[in-house]
Amino acid sequence: MVDLPEGYAGEGFYATSFDKVVGLARKNSLWPLPFATSCCGIEFMATMASNYDLARFGSERMGFTPRQCDMLLVAGTISKKLGPILRQVYIQMAEPRWVVAIGACASSGGIFDSYSVLQGIDQIIPVDVYVPGCPPRPEGILDGILKLQELVGNESLRRRTSEKYKELMESYGIK
Repeated sequence: MVDLPEGYAGEGFYATSFDKVVGLARKNSLWPLPFATSCCGIEFMATMASNYDLARFGSERMGFTPRQCDMLLVAGTISKKLGPILRQVYIQMAEPRWVVAIGACASSGGIFDSYSVLQGIDQIIPVDVYVPGCPPRPEGILDGILKLQELVGNESLRRRTSEKYKELMESYGIK
């Protein structure tokens, strides 16, 4: 059962603010776009399977096109050649969009401290939630998505048009 946002309830009515209703709807209907390149992707598949069932948390529809998704799940090692492709996928996603870095490789390059591996996807796109582990257990991935839901539910509707957000995007070279 979903917790209702703060508001006033009475006989046959419920009043709250518009941004709280939008936050409630957004956080319980995230559409994930998996960008899985290695073993963390296998753990993500287990998270989507019946034992852990990510669909219970509003992420029923798995999308494989960036224009229809709002939650990018980057799982696994990202090489420097793959970096521009990941960035293009992020840019193609509609606003608002959120990113979860799953595992040590997506978060920091993991054990691959070499010239060809990107040392964390936060060098090319902004990341909202980091899920630690090598590879992380499905419970950890679920916890990361629940943290993202909390962030999404509390996000202001005006955040994406603020100067601070525009500066963040410009620092990544994204307009």
